[in-house]
Amino acid sequence: MNNFLIPANTKQGQLILGLFRPFDLILLASGIGISLVLLLVVPLTQLMAVILALAPGLICAFLVLPVPYYHNMLQIIMDLIEFLSNRQQYKWRGWCVDYGNNSKKTVIRQQKKQ
Repeated sequence: MNNFLIPANTKQGQLILGLFRPFDLILLASGIGISLVLLLVVPLTQLMAVILALAPGLICAFLVLPVPYYHNMLQIIMDLIEFLSNRQQYKWRGWCVDYGNNSKKTVIRQQKKQ
């Protein structure tokens, strides 16, 4: 028999440091970069200004946070958006339903009537 054992961590070998895709690192670096620029530009006299300056870095760090059964939080959010926006309706059609006059049963019935 062809029984193959695939280790659970095969995808981790393709990731940077076993956790990040290149896009994840770019997202994290850009969020931290924006936070550093805001920390340099915004006067940090109030707590709200500090929170707003740190927000881009914290949000990006939250998005690339690893999550079990998914790659990271960004992947969960993308999957939810795709699931909710691309909902398809599948119409069930049984195998025993007569769909029109050209089915075999209808043709046989019409021939018997004549």
